[in-house]
Amino acid sequence: MPETTERQDRHVQGLDALEQQPARGEDENGAARTAARIWSATWPKLAAIALVLVAWQSVSWSGWRSEYVFPGPDRVLPVLFDEVTSPEFWTAVQVTMQRALTGFALALAAGVLIGLGLTRFRILRSAVGSLVTGLQTMPSIVWFPFAMLLYGITESAIMFVIVLGAAPSIAGGLTSGIDHVNPSLLRAGKVMGLRGLQHYTLLIVPAALPMFVSGLKQGWAFAWRSLMAGELLVIINQQNSIGWALSQARQLNDAERLISYIIIVLVIGIVIDVFFNWADRALRRRWGLTQD
Repeated sequence: MPETTERQDRHVQGLDALEQQPARGEDENGAARTAARIWSATWPKLAAIALVLVAWQSVSWSGWRSEYVFPGPDRVLPVLFDEVTSPEFWTAVQVTMQRALTGFALALAAGVLIGLGLTRFRILRSAVGSLVTGLQTMPSIVWFPFAMLLYGITESAIMFVIVLGAAPSIAGGLTSGIDHVNPSLLRAGKVMGLRGLQHYTLLIVPAALPMFVSGLKQGWAFAWRSLMAGELLVIINQQNSIGWALSQARQLNDAERLISYIIIVLVIGIVIDVFFNWADRALRRRWGLTQD
């Protein structure tokens, strides 16, 4: 009997091992598919960057402009590396990003209030809906002379323009999202007895989130452009920032440093865009709006 029991135990262990092998194989296949998917999404971007660098260097060497005015990546990239490894650079990034996040938060609050008001009160939408849409088309730089007249050369002038630039887009995204909420969800909400504030917080706003994120993305783009224009125009007590560094490089005719900070502005914009794209995909998957 002990031998029979031992033989049965070995048999069971063998079956368990056979069952575990496909699981490990599935894990390996899943990891391989993930790696392949990441590579398929990454290599076109790497190829594009390489092509841009080659074209940039070729134009610089062609003599179209002197390298003093239009340096190639062979001269710009070392300067860029020196900048990103210096404490002053991270101080400038901190100041700029703090302004960007503060201005965007204010624009978000204003945009949400405006968007909810436009969708809640039809008379308000009839009165100022077209005005909010029109504000989205105005270049942010147009507001700076008026902002400096109101607030002087202060942080408030920059915040004023950021809010005016971003809030209309955020309000428009929220309004469009609410307008396109599935009518069946609205009927279900009525059946469930959702009224007043709960009707918005538990049903309307969550259902409008996918389109609202698109409005947030556009609002951030306006806020970022407004901030860069503001830091170039409104120099506050020589405070170190990305815009101030751009202005200093221009005044000193330091083309390598100037282009380095242009690249930095571009990279920050791309990183934020990637975040918004990730949030958009996650929300669309959550609401069953994508097939993957």
